[in-house]
Amino acid sequence: MSKSLKRVTAALSAAGLNAVPVAMPATTRTAQEAADAVGCALDQIVKSIIFQGSHSGEVILFLTAGGNRVDPARAAGLAGEALLRADAEIVRARTGFAIGGVAPVGHLHPIRAFWDPRLDDFGQVWAAAGTPQHVFAIAPADLRRISAAAMGEFTA
Repeated sequence: MSKSLKRVTAALSAAGLNAVPVAMPATTRTAQEAADAVGCALDQIVKSIIFQGSHSGEVILFLTAGGNRVDPARAAGLAGEALLRADAEIVRARTGFAIGGVAPVGHLHPIRAFWDPRLDDFGQVWAAAGTPQHVFAIAPADLRRISAAAMGEFTA
């Protein structure tokens, strides 16, 4: 088991959840690939989108439904500063995950997070478990709680 997958599994367990990451036979790097692999609706996939504050350098996580796109202006309003897409190096350094496998929990460093209300329309959502081949199912309320994500309107 990879270090990334172990961190996600440990975070889920520490939160008292029975969410178990599962290996998919193919990559789940994109929301559509994940939805196809799992057999769920595109919006049931939790995308972990990382931005970086243009002034502070703070890394900020936006958890959004698979079919939604983060609106940079709305996201910046929530963050309180202009945002830049975080590059692969900063994403790995702050989260411990490679792009395409960024999990909403189990980060190397605490990360401020925001939650797309669309995810609450489902009884179960699926999120990356730290690798491009692993995902886990979880109730949206549980994921929002353990990720400490604040509700926000940031999609286009």
